[in-house]
Amino acid sequence: MSDSLSKKQIEELLPHREPMLLLDELINIKKLRSATAIVNVTKESFFVQGHFPGQPVMPGVLIVEAFGQAAAALTAHGLDKSTYENKLVFLMNIEKARFRNPVIPKCKLELNIEAVRSHGRVWKYKGDAFVNDVKMADALWSATIVDRK
Repeated sequence: MSDSLSKKQIEELLPHREPMLLLDELINIKKLRSATAIVNVTKESFFVQGHFPGQPVMPGVLIVEAFGQAAAALTAHGLDKSTYENKLVFLMNIEKARFRNPVIPKCKLELNIEAVRSHGRVWKYKGDAFVNDVKMADALWSATIVDRK
C-alpha cells in the first residue's frame, strides 16, 4: 500500500465530492494507525465566501469534518476492499474539540490523525491540526462503519 493518497485516490475511498471533499492529500500513512491529511485553505474555498467577508476564517465544524474525512480515508485505505465495499463511515460523536487559533486562507492545514482503538465497527480517533507548526485545533471523536443503503 502506498504511503500517500492523492485527492483522486481519496475520492475512490470516500463518498464526499466537491465542494464537501475537504482533503487534498493524505500522506505519511501508517496502515490503520495514523496519517497526515492536507487541506489547502484558499481564498476560493467555498466556506471563505461568507465566513466572514473581509476577515475569512475556516469554520471549526469544517475542521472537525476534515478530521472525520481523514479518519475515514485512513480506515478505508487500510481495510481489505471487500470489507469496505458498499460501506460508509459515519461520525458518531465528538468527545472533545478545541479551537486554538483561527485558520485563515491562504494556508496549508495539516491534520495529524491517529486511530486510538477499534471495537468491531466502531473506531475512536484523535487529531491535531497545524499551520506552519502552530497548533490550530485538536479533537477526539468516534466513527462507525455502516452498510450503504
